[in-house]
Amino acid sequence: MQMQFSFWVLGALILLAGCNRKAAVPSKQDTGPIKIKVSPVIVKELQRDVESVGTLFPFEEVIISSEIEGKVIKVEADLGDRVTQGQVLVGVSEEEQQYVLNQNEAQLKQALESVGLKNEKDKVKDIKETPGVRRAQADLFDAEQRFRRVRDLVAQGVTSRQDLDQAQARYESMQAAYETSLHTARNMIQEVDRIRGVVDLQRKKVRDTTIRAPFAAFVKERTVNVGQFVRPNTPVFTLVKTDPIRLRIEVPERMAPWVKTGQMAEVTMEAFGERQFRGKIWRISPTVEQSKRTFVVEALIDNPSGELKPGSYAKARVRTDRFDRTKLVPARAINYVFGTNKAFVTKDGAIEAREVKLGDRFGDSVEVVEGLNEGEQVALTQLQRLDTGTQIEITR
Repeated sequence: MQMQFSFWVLGALILLAGCNRKAAVPSKQDTGPIKIKVSPVIVKELQRDVESVGTLFPFEEVIISSEIEGKVIKVEADLGDRVTQGQVLVGVSEEEQQYVLNQNEAQLKQALESVGLKNEKDKVKDIKETPGVRRAQADLFDAEQRFRRVRDLVAQGVTSRQDLDQAQARYESMQAAYETSLHTARNMIQEVDRIRGVVDLQRKKVRDTTIRAPFAAFVKERTVNVGQFVRPNTPVFTLVKTDPIRLRIEVPERMAPWVKTGQMAEVTMEAFGERQFRGKIWRISPTVEQSKRTFVVEALIDNPSGELKPGSYAKARVRTDRFDRTKLVPARAINYVFGTNKAFVTKDGAIEAREVKLGDRFGDSVEVVEGLNEGEQVALTQLQRLDTGTQIEITR
């Protein structure tokens, strides 16, 4: 009895399995071709553009430092201020520097008097006109005249040989004194020049107590406060000149022949939406960065209102004078799969999947460097369902 029941159950299971298989057949209803839209590969003569994303830099940036030591007594600018060339930024106490200058000027006055000068800008025209040399020259002339008179008297037998020896000794001593006075005068003239230089340097230090802007710029940073004691090379301000402003972009090395100084660049930034700024190429790096295979190009952009800020990202398009015959397909005809770009070419009602190498983009179209030929039809729709051998039907 139990065996009969087992056979009955087994038969029922087999019957159900057969029914399920028959029910699954309708799921394979549609095995026909996939309907797609296509577009031809076209060739156009197009002007090449160089597009790149870069960063804005100030035209000039400088850290202003103190050249002397002293206490800060005033600060005349702050972050974001526009300063003009020569405008006062910081004032440092000049009291100590003025004391030193007074001492140096007194030393210069003494040195000038020693060589017979009155004004510090005067120069010694003839060293023999200096007081010491004139005095020595007078003494030498007197000794020479006395020596000659005594020599004549000795020849006449009027005076003794001893007087002649004394006169001759004095004459020779005055000759040596005259040479010494010339040497001393030269040293004094050199000393005047040295002290004059010391005075000029000290006057510069007094002027340096007032720190001024070297050019028209904006204040990027202030690093000093009133009452602070500064020393030489202490930074006090950072200034940036942003008109014009520099845009630095990196260009692939293959485009090196296309980019030249003087070409115009159309620049856009996210902060300004669709608004365009115009720049001009003014610097091109002579070397290629080996790790990136790119070279640096700089464009200058007028920025009179200062609305463009250094450090911002910007996109640039540089119009070149290069024209090429270019194969184009719609950008939506390219399917990026597992690190490769693929296009699906229609051939005799079926698909041939090809790996393609892309170039530049032109609006809604993209350049195909390798992989497609002019006039071939590529699929625009159903790309995810296509592969080599897929049967297709072209629709309008």
